[in-house]
Amino acid sequence: MNAFAVMDKTAGPGTTNFNRDVRSLANLGDTASTSRVLNLSQVYATSAREKDYQLKPFFRDSQLNKCILVKHTLRSNERELFTRIRRTATKIILPFDVNDLKLGGRSIMVNQIGFEHFCRAYLNTDDVASSNDVQVLKLLDQLPSLDPFLVREHLARHGNRPGACYLKISPYDIQRMIGFANEEIERLVRTAFSSSMSGGAAIKLAGKILANELDKELWPLKATLRMSDDEFSDGIFSWRGFLYFKWRHIELQEEMRRVLEGLATYQPLGACDEGMREYLKETRPRLARSIVNAVAAVGRTLGVYDTAYHALVDASNPGPFRRFLLDGPSLFYELGESIGILSHIGSFWSYRMGQQMLTQRLTPAEYGDILMDFEDSLMAVAQYDTRT
Repeated sequence: MNAFAVMDKTAGPGTTNFNRDVRSLANLGDTASTSRVLNLSQVYATSAREKDYQLKPFFRDSQLNKCILVKHTLRSNERELFTRIRRTATKIILPFDVNDLKLGGRSIMVNQIGFEHFCRAYLNTDDVASSNDVQVLKLLDQLPSLDPFLVREHLARHGNRPGACYLKISPYDIQRMIGFANEEIERLVRTAFSSSMSGGAAIKLAGKILANELDKELWPLKATLRMSDDEFSDGIFSWRGFLYFKWRHIELQEEMRRVLEGLATYQPLGACDEGMREYLKETRPRLARSIVNAVAAVGRTLGVYDTAYHALVDASNPGPFRRFLLDGPSLFYELGESIGILSHIGSFWSYRMGQQMLTQRLTPAEYGDILMDFEDSLMAVAQYDTRT
């Protein structure tokens, strides 16, 4: 079988409808969620001349290093491409021309049937197991999301450290979180620079921090935190991570509210035997409690950041915040995985059980299978919550 799905604007034999599959590959960078898409094609367009891009590539193969990675919710006809049951997969999109994404591209999903054959042919190697690029792809496939802070921590644990230019919040999400982040960044910037700094100047500096533009205008902040150049670069990355996770935590509360309402009201279609009826009766409130506990656990983890932040902005004590920025990334894996799992639950619920799918309701068996998958996923979140 041909492992590739071909994406172009006219669906024909052996092709995947371009608009249905990725809506518009050319506009993906403008509308893509950070947690769902890692657009290396866009990184190539903006950062190919940077030393970090060249010396610390994400993938060693130059063409693969221009791909677009997507956390993809599998359609029913795609699940047969895998040897085990799964609901999401990591899709690799290889543009035909990175300078003109409107031409479309080819795609394959990590670990689908035919993936090993693709790797041997595309990477020109007989030893797939020893390929660093294949190992990175499989590591990414283990993650519930492509949040740059989670990706960075997970890859680093396995000896892979791509350049910072590859791991940024997407422009789309920066625009969505700018209102939330501005107020928090502005308070700290005013503390570090001057209480008389105008609102416009503070917002400008906030934008630089979110966009990773660490130029000399931010040196007073580096001095306040008593950091070296390298520490400051790592610290600002850490700060952006916690701002991103705090923003996602706020958004998730609304997403999980819709899931909780749905758990209380959704009715599958068709005959339901006594065993399944009893399972659903027990599982729905138990799953609801697990979701509430998981959201609260993320909030408690983020509270560690809040304590250090307020020590600086309220008590003018930079020490706790400096230490937190340097040590904080140790929490990225926990936060990223927890938020990724909750995001998956929210997005899959909306996709399969939302208002638009009421005319295609699940059978009791299908519904029970999904709830079981949600519960299994949340077990990973529960292991982190050792706080009382």
